[in-house]
Amino acid sequence: MEKTTLLSHRFEATHPSSPFAAQPRVEAPITVLVVEDEPITRKFIHRCLKKAGFQVREAADGEAAIRVFEQEPPQVVVLDIMLPGMDGFEVCRHFRAHREDTTILMLTAKDEGKAKIYGLDLGADDYMVKPFDPGELVARIKAILRRRSPRTTAVDILEFKNLCIDFRAQKAFKGNTELDLTPREFALLATFLQNPGKVLTRLELNEKLWGKDHHGSSKSLDVYVRKLREKTEDDPSNPTRFMTAWGVGYICQ
Repeated sequence: MEKTTLLSHRFEATHPSSPFAAQPRVEAPITVLVVEDEPITRKFIHRCLKKAGFQVREAADGEAAIRVFEQEPPQVVVLDIMLPGMDGFEVCRHFRAHREDTTILMLTAKDEGKAKIYGLDLGADDYMVKPFDPGELVARIKAILRRRSPRTTAVDILEFKNLCIDFRAQKAFKGNTELDLTPREFALLATFLQNPGKVLTRLELNEKLWGKDHHGSSKSLDVYVRKLREKTEDDPSNPTRFMTAWGVGYICQ
């Protein structure tokens, strides 16, 4: 079994021709779109998020949210379900149809299990019930962003066979070719490369990608594994890297 190679950032300085050579980066603030029809609640959320360091945009209904989203897609959407006209579920479906890498946190006035499951199945990342603690809202957004863009201070670069991940630059490569991965695909690849030769259960992988409170479809994981195979395998229909462990989960080998 091949070993995963762990490299520090010193590799970049001594190998300037590497695809991982350090590049100057400017960290831009995370943009959050708040979609809420109640003006007082919308402004309250805006203030809380801005105080936490986020750049905030607003929309009072579904149609306005889609216009803002199409002009400049935000990294995060705080989306109320009960909106005039197009409801939050329809807005979530529209957002997910166009982008997979946007974090969506839905708000509802009632703690209804079926509504939560429906929203998560549509692609929402998390759910909060009104009224809520603004500190918890900020904490949940940050937690989702951490899960979708995993970082490590101990290791900057992972290598396995011809696949490499640069955590500092948040980039992945097959050979010298950069892979076009969504944040969730990146997280899945990182999890596999950090655990070569180990069978990862479906529960472990679901918790890694969506958190312990995920109640979405069990098929979501299979969809992301298929997409990752399409981008990393020479023959996705006959994978050799990310194999199915029948009845258990998947293994990177």
